[in-house]
Amino acid sequence: MRIKPIERNNKVCAVVQNNKVVITDVQSALDVLMTAKYEIGTNNIVIDKALITEDFFVLSTGLAGEILQKYINYGGRIAIYGNYSHYTSKPLHDFIYESNKGKDVFFVATENEAVNALTR
Repeated sequence: MRIKPIERNNKVCAVVQNNKVVITDVQSALDVLMTAKYEIGTNNIVIDKALITEDFFVLSTGLAGEILQKYINYGGRIAIYGNYSHYTSKPLHDFIYESNKGKDVFFVATENEAVNALTR
């Protein structure tokens, strides 16, 4: 896993890069957050949805809720970018919609939009 810092508006984001899934469970999600905090000094995580296990996007697994609650408990913020149009779950679409209205969790289409969401 590589973490690339991007700074905008005096706020730093950690852009997670890898060629395989890096978030598979709560512990691996916390590892990403802590790595960003200690390597570049930020709690703002930008990650491609392809680097997160598909179970995250099946709300009935509870994984998304657990991970996002841990992030909020530890002061983390996350923007996940990618294409969500192939998901047919209304609860997932509602979850994404409600998350995007907040200030800690965002689901957007591009890396640039993800960085913007965390640095406005």
